[in-house]
Amino acid sequence: MAATRMTTAQMLEPAPILDEMGFAGLETWGGATIDSCLRFLNENPFDRLRTLKKIAPKTPQLMLLRGQNIVQYTSFPDDVVEAFVHCTCANGQDILRIFDALNDVRNLETSIKATKKYGKHARGELCYTISPVHTVENFVKMGIELEKMGCDSIGIKDMSGILQPQIAYKLVKELKSKVGLPIALHTHDTAGLGAAAYLAAIDAGVDCVEVSIVPFANGTSQPDTQRMLALLEGHPRCPKFDTEKLAQLRDYFTGVYKQLEKFTSPANERVDSDILIFQVPGGMLSNFRTQLKEQGMSDKFNEVVREIPVVREALGWIPLVTPTSQIVGTQAMMNVKFGRWKMICQPAQDIALGKYGRTPGPINPAVLAQVEKATGKKSITERPADLLSPGLENYRKQAAEKGLPAGDEIAVLYAMFPQQVQDLYKPKAAAPAAPVAVSTPAPAAAGTTTAPAAAPSAAAQPAKTISGSARKLFVTVNGKRHDVTVETIEG
Repeated sequence: MAATRMTTAQMLEPAPILDEMGFAGLETWGGATIDSCLRFLNENPFDRLRTLKKIAPKTPQLMLLRGQNIVQYTSFPDDVVEAFVHCTCANGQDILRIFDALNDVRNLETSIKATKKYGKHARGELCYTISPVHTVENFVKMGIELEKMGCDSIGIKDMSGILQPQIAYKLVKELKSKVGLPIALHTHDTAGLGAAAYLAAIDAGVDCVEVSIVPFANGTSQPDTQRMLALLEGHPRCPKFDTEKLAQLRDYFTGVYKQLEKFTSPANERVDSDILIFQVPGGMLSNFRTQLKEQGMSDKFNEVVREIPVVREALGWIPLVTPTSQIVGTQAMMNVKFGRWKMICQPAQDIALGKYGRTPGPINPAVLAQVEKATGKKSITERPADLLSPGLENYRKQAAEKGLPAGDEIAVLYAMFPQQVQDLYKPKAAAPAAPVAVSTPAPAAAGTTTAPAAAPSAAAQPAKTISGSARKLFVTVNGKRHDVTVETIEG
């Protein structure tokens, strides 16, 4: 959560230093950061992208893109997706990490084509999870499909930090033998497996792994850069980075961490083996207690978490990553509060009906029948975006009617976050001074990112959680409306 509250001003000092370190990539944008720039920081996210590209021009910059969802929670028409990718590429983004919460490659087509059209690197992501239908063989098949779709590389996205070393080795080995593309591995250290999985993947020939810097490392974030270097000391694939500069960067970010202390939590930084049982992304697990408290269900935490695998199986063994982690968590809470499947939230209904795409496994027949009866709709098999009419021109008109600046940047942001974009451009009586970067000692010339092909990568990635961004859902049972507030968490 702290990472999504970090201002651009707090990034100005370390960014040029990170740019000089020699990493293969630096994750600077995308995912929850775009929402949080608008919602919490009063920043235009495209301004941030332009600024970071200007002060850190050497190292390729990465972003996380939710395929047809862009950086939101529902599907958008193809023309809106392409416009967003165009604006992103035009402003300096180099590598787009493109994923779909259901691993439905149809939801990646438009983003991949647009990224290639505008001359940038498309990294197709496999959302790793464990279930009867998520086998190494099936992940490799997906990797082959992504290569055929034009991806420049393949990423293994282990959002929950549950990838075991022996599986990491086997998966990377199989992908390297069947797919002629570089392979990257992204994991979290939530369950304490991250560094071990990286070591196994490196032995299997992975091209890069992604790390972070303490105090924004480990736990629900990525393993620390210094720790990975120590673990690889003497290994033939150990990269060479200036450890003194990494230590200076740690000092700097410790100062930032203190500035953001009201958004930090020790729970996000500790190893929690429960993740191996429930496969809940770390950020979601750490914030779930707060959400349950708000619903008066603090004493039901264990019961709700135990219900998550039940919901996940019924909804086709969907991976738990934004937005499916939020949907499954909400439905698990409702199952506990009202009785199993007595009430089904709208997004869970949409998953059952195929509106998010093709689920990895079959939907529970009884749940599907209940949803179809309640909604009067039948499930679809088409790519969801094929049912959407072009929308960019309409968003341009709506933005203009609100008096917002012209251009596709504003139009695509307005499409996803209309109220937040309007708030950003409201006249302000007396805007407070922008936060100043911390005054703790900063390094003189160094940096952090994703490592070169022959060695593990070191992406200075913040922990991917966002709380406080609340969405209201409602369900109606027996004619009575029940409101549920859901806090969103990046998986």
